[in-house]
Amino acid sequence: MPIEGLYTEGFFQREDFYADEFGDERVGDQKTRQHGKQSPGAAMNVKMRHDPWIVADDEFQSALGYTNNELMTSNNGLLADFFEQHRQKGEPLVLATVVHTEGSTYRKPGAHMLIASDGQVAGLLSGGCAESDLLERAQKVFATGNAQIADYDTRGTDDAIWGIGLGCEGAMRILLTRLDTSNAYQPFSFAVACLREHRTGAIGLVVGGRDARYAVGDGLHSGVANLPKSVVAQMQSGEAGTVSDGDVRIFVAPLSLPARVLVLGAGADAQPVTEVAGLLGWHITVADHRPAYAQANRFPRAHRVILASPAELSKQIALDDYDAAVVMSHHLPTDLAYLAMLAKSKVRYVGLLGPHARRQRLLSELGDASAQLANRLAGPVGLDIGAQSAEAIALAIVAEMHAHMHGRNGASFSGLLGALPKEQ
Repeated sequence: MPIEGLYTEGFFQREDFYADEFGDERVGDQKTRQHGKQSPGAAMNVKMRHDPWIVADDEFQSALGYTNNELMTSNNGLLADFFEQHRQKGEPLVLATVVHTEGSTYRKPGAHMLIASDGQVAGLLSGGCAESDLLERAQKVFATGNAQIADYDTRGTDDAIWGIGLGCEGAMRILLTRLDTSNAYQPFSFAVACLREHRTGAIGLVVGGRDARYAVGDGLHSGVANLPKSVVAQMQSGEAGTVSDGDVRIFVAPLSLPARVLVLGAGADAQPVTEVAGLLGWHITVADHRPAYAQANRFPRAHRVILASPAELSKQIALDDYDAAVVMSHHLPTDLAYLAMLAKSKVRYVGLLGPHARRQRLLSELGDASAQLANRLAGPVGLDIGAQSAEAIALAIVAEMHAHMHGRNGASFSGLLGALPKEQ
């Protein structure tokens, strides 16, 4: 059976940890109980098997009920680059996925990290706290091909016993699976294809059960047919979570597509905007009507750099595909044309560089069309962080875009900034 010997490497856990999610696998009592030898976490040593699912037609993809509001930011774009570098060479990788959390944790279910056999990594799951242990576990996954599940619980005194020093007062369960040519790098290969094509989807990973047909670590995705109804329902919910189908439990994670951002104006101050946005893995398009500015080599993190006037640009791109746009050409007539173009679009965030007086002048010249930008136009663009340099202004711009896309107001978590006097 796939789940024999689940706790052969040790397991520290509280009675209430994963009680709902993993039911019959919970062990111990309210005090820490040791199973097997001391170890920073738990490991499931289970033989990985080839993806058993059958490829489906395109109709299933359109049935998934995702909306543009769910296209939140992630670093999956950066993971995709790392993934492709190794897949093209036929090199194996270990995919580490957060499948459950309790309390305060650095990342939430559905977050991924990729580990190469030489120790190189892409992504973070614990802010660097548990990564060294994950790297050690990954080497066992590379060597044996067996998936592992590691549990980290820092809500009591166990942290001192483990010696990892997380100190986060939370708990997380991480699944480590091997990706290689034998399983066609699935399900992450499907995830990368979705990211490249900017289409919605979801992946699934077997995390437990007593069904001999499946092993922990087996993968599936929304591009295959005959998926269990419970899995399909979870995929369509847009939320990460674990579902049961008979005697097998499957963790489902909808893909987080990178935000699509349009930078209108390719001056020197647009470069740090694309740099900061690029670090978030966003899909960036830069456009300008001036040949000297619209140069791809000036924007290495941009996916596309377009030389076109505003009128020509609207014919070359699908504006409604973008989540945000920033108008920053420093040329009044061009900025006016950009705003007129965006007023007709469904872009949910429109940033405008410049002071209030410039905004009012542009809106006045825009006339009745300005009403179409109501509740969408951010001008002056950016959060008030005291930015003076081009780099700091870029940070303020990207931070506001990020907050808007996530439905946040950009306030301080601690409330400290609310106590500071405002600049007069």
